[in-house]
Amino acid sequence: MSIEDTEDRREYYRIEDMIALEILPLEGQGVSAGESPSRLFDLLGELHQMDFEAQYLLRQISEQNRTLANYLKVQNRRIDLLGQALAQGLVKDIGPTREVGLSEGGLNFIHDQPLALDSIWTLKIVLMPQGLGMMLKARVVSCVARDDGQFAVSTAFEALTDAQRQLLARHILQKQATERRLARENLQGT
Repeated sequence: MSIEDTEDRREYYRIEDMIALEILPLEGQGVSAGESPSRLFDLLGELHQMDFEAQYLLRQISEQNRTLANYLKVQNRRIDLLGQALAQGLVKDIGPTREVGLSEGGLNFIHDQPLALDSIWTLKIVLMPQGLGMMLKARVVSCVARDDGQFAVSTAFEALTDAQRQLLARHILQKQATERRLARENLQGT
């Protein structure tokens, strides 16, 4: 990895998180037609993408008509609940949640098989608790064998859209805020 790549990776804040993760070969690299991503997963991603895109419009409506904006926020929460229910079903298909290191630049995780350096994979992830489903391309930048027979894998996201990057950033900020709030509550409780 070049010094420039290292500097780019360090510009993002990394959190420890529990997510559902499925690692798939990049389309066109040995994936059969029967293994294409589920349509429900695609719909979940589109749902969150549309929510992200609508935030600007909701702020504009709020400036002109608070009642309408409040009604739309209630409807948005209802749709979020449906999305979370959908995500719970998808998590069962992807597998149990696992601990990862997550940033806007990439993902670190423990895997049972080695992944070749510079290989590109599709990472199918569901961020919890909001059930944000995303399919991201990632390049393997490090794969180190551990004493337990597992492999510590580090990846860098490839070709993220601005919306995907912002959705990741929002998730990371929410996670940080939750951790700070819990830490304050623990200090006050002792």
